[in-house]
Amino acid sequence: MRELRKSLYFVLCLIFGVYLLSGCIEEYEADISEEDSDLLVVEGTICSGEMNKFILTRTQAIRSDVPLSSDMNSYYKPRTVTGASISIHGSDGSEYRAQETNGYYSCLVGTLNPDAEYYLHIETGGDVYESEPQKPLRTEEIADVIGVQNTPESNIDVLVTPDVPFDPNKTNYYSWTYDETWEVHPEYKTNMYYDMALNMGIFKMHQFPDRGWKDAADSTIMVGASANYEGQHIQKLKIYDIDRSDERVFHMYSGLVHQRAITKAEYEYEFARQQASADMGGLFTPLPSALPTNIHCLTSSKHVIGYIGCSLNTSEYRFFLNADDFSIQYPRAKDDLIWAENPSDALCRRYVNEGLFLVVWQDGRRAGESLETAWATIDQLDVRCQGAYIEIPDFWPIEEDNEE
Repeated sequence: MRELRKSLYFVLCLIFGVYLLSGCIEEYEADISEEDSDLLVVEGTICSGEMNKFILTRTQAIRSDVPLSSDMNSYYKPRTVTGASISIHGSDGSEYRAQETNGYYSCLVGTLNPDAEYYLHIETGGDVYESEPQKPLRTEEIADVIGVQNTPESNIDVLVTPDVPFDPNKTNYYSWTYDETWEVHPEYKTNMYYDMALNMGIFKMHQFPDRGWKDAADSTIMVGASANYEGQHIQKLKIYDIDRSDERVFHMYSGLVHQRAITKAEYEYEFARQQASADMGGLFTPLPSALPTNIHCLTSSKHVIGYIGCSLNTSEYRFFLNADDFSIQYPRAKDDLIWAENPSDALCRRYVNEGLFLVVWQDGRRAGESLETAWATIDQLDVRCQGAYIEIPDFWPIEEDNEE
């Protein structure tokens, strides 16, 4: 009896507690201070012997009715800054002025002096901003990039291995970005056309390209540190992955990985930014002004988001993934052709006039059977309608050029 009373008392307390808690629930709205709105966001890197591109935006409040951008800052959608003056200055007296083009600022930088320090100078909105001067860092070559699929059902991981570090006695920090190119094939192929004079299907090859290619440039920056690797030499570090059901790996895929040595401070900035992006919306997610930065406003106390690195060189490595080497999940086979049995000449003409193309012409009428025809749209036959181009990239494997 005593145990029953204890159980009943516990249940009553639990119900009462839940009731009290339910009355305390209110909608939470983050208290975002004004110093975290309208912040200048700077993206870009000072690189030797390259066309340097810098992007300036300003943060806008998350409560805006425009969807968030997944670019620089997960808290805010960016608003492009135009009309700014941007230049790169070196302690050796060198100067490179950027030109504004289509919302970004670019300038061709010559060979940087490894003994000089360089910084970015920005004038916009009546304020002057500068990044901290720093010497350009040398970057090791990339020893290898490979694709690995741990199980037949898993994604394809892209792993990078830099060359042996210049200094194996200290932690080395790197950032990676990549460009992509992949081969695409049409949904259907045809080797015939409907001749409206002869009212029949006629053999004709190569009406449409057998394949094409698509490109993409990923703006995401991946970072890594060598602290946990023997000899401070990073080995097979995953920098991104590709879903095995993604169009990019249906045939052949190529990635061009860009590697740049960075400072510990830049690594900490990129790491903190990625962590903040992953924790977006969390109660304890840090505000943008809490991110580390090496850019400062010289004319006021305004905070800036961004980190300007400085590199003596950028290393590149191109790799290929062949679908035959992995377990690829292709779309479920389906028949989207327009089939017509024993079509009249008038129907065939109508199909042609409507923009359909003959794919199947199986004439069994002489044997007492039927005429089977199938028709497809140009979208199903021409990869250019998918946004692909048909000029073979100059880096594509030669053996693929002769594929039929």
